[in-house]
Amino acid sequence: MSEVHGERTTLLCVPFAGAGPSFFHPWQKLAGDRWRVLSVELPGRERRILETPYRNVVEAAKSEVDGIVAQLGAGTRTVLFGHSLGAVLAYELVHLLGARGVHVERLIVSGSPGPWTQRERRAAGLPDEEFLARVEEFAGFRHEALDHPEMRELILPTLQADCEMHENYVPSTDDLVTVPICSLRGDSDGLVSAEEARQWRDATTDEFSYAEFPGDHMYLVDLGREVLDVIEAQYARGR
Repeated sequence: MSEVHGERTTLLCVPFAGAGPSFFHPWQKLAGDRWRVLSVELPGRERRILETPYRNVVEAAKSEVDGIVAQLGAGTRTVLFGHSLGAVLAYELVHLLGARGVHVERLIVSGSPGPWTQRERRAAGLPDEEFLARVEEFAGFRHEALDHPEMRELILPTLQADCEMHENYVPSTDDLVTVPICSLRGDSDGLVSAEEARQWRDATTDEFSYAEFPGDHMYLVDLGREVLDVIEAQYARGR
């Protein structure tokens, strides 16, 4: 279904706060031959662990876009997926990729209010323990790596920078994107309401759709296959 002239469409995944590409590695197996799954690797995690993380979404998108274009390759048909912080980063990337001749066919945003809505309850700037407790409350789970002092020392600065850039995000432009947007949400997400998740309808000049999954803000941890099925159905609808 996602074959285009013998080539798979690329699903480009943009990670949520604190996450790296490895979160999406299992998705390639789940996707089988339906998609080529790539993910954006930001500074401060995995292979780029020693690099300084960004503290501004717009700066991150502008600084990374050329590398992303090279990663995608010429003439690639691309669907963007982003969860939470990844959703607003993906939104910025749609604008930038279009200007560079990359054809984004669809934007799938997850666990995020519309791009103009800033989060009322914040974690950025809190002392470490309070910060982690707030993030755990937001996400609905605690990453086990944070219980190991050495790992925590590595992860914490990036997680703090990610939360800061997410909570301070202001879109770079009032121009709407011209691609279809599908907004996804866990039906018991205490961080993003259904009404907020549907705000994305106002961010595109094209069609908008909405889907919910069982679970909280981090529903996608356990539902990768189901998320991919919805993305596949969305993509097929637009072909």
